[in-house]
Amino acid sequence: MIFDLKKEYKEYYRPKNKPEIINTPSFNYIAVRGKGNPNEEDGNGSYQQAIQVLYAVAYTLKMSYKTDYQIKGFYQYVVPPLEGFWWQENVENIDYLHKENFNWISVIRLPDFITKKDFDWAVKRASIKKKIDCSKAEFFTFEEGLCVQMMHQGSFDDEINTVEIMNQFLQEKGYQNDFSKSRLHHEIYLSDARKIAPEKWKTVIRHPICKINKK
Repeated sequence: MIFDLKKEYKEYYRPKNKPEIINTPSFNYIAVRGKGNPNEEDGNGSYQQAIQVLYAVAYTLKMSYKTDYQIKGFYQYVVPPLEGFWWQENVENIDYLHKENFNWISVIRLPDFITKKDFDWAVKRASIKKKIDCSKAEFFTFEEGLCVQMMHQGSFDDEINTVEIMNQFLQEKGYQNDFSKSRLHHEIYLSDARKIAPEKWKTVIRHPICKINKK
């Protein structure tokens, strides 16, 4: 059976349609960093280029067993979903009206057996085989810690409604958002936006939190 992270770790990929608190450990990712509007599709569409690089490296690793390069502990797996960490300078949450101000780290999670050495091999091979520059890809380790998360269904522009529900939940439970340069708005994309209508898109929204300090 092919290993699927979404099915094996439902607590991270299949939250309910209501807020829940979760403690997220450290994971390794393929990552590409950038700035700007993710919907930009012209020659300056750095987000679209980043996605191309992520999948090139991800599928090179997935199919490595068919090459001369052997990864220790390898087992066949489904490439995990695309994810993104988002922030804007001097903005606590996300201002969806000004997407041109986005900073982002787009990521795809790596299976635990993938090492930095394996990753470096895949970046070089993908650059040659796919004929694209994959040098911006990085081996990225990130631990989110204590978070609130919820499944959002619908357009990305409507996420503010889900975020408001999450914020109300936090107030009731004695928590607050804990955004910083190392604790970010996180989205996990479970739908193929090219094939499904926006009102049916499913996106995990996850925010870092901490207990409210009562004096």
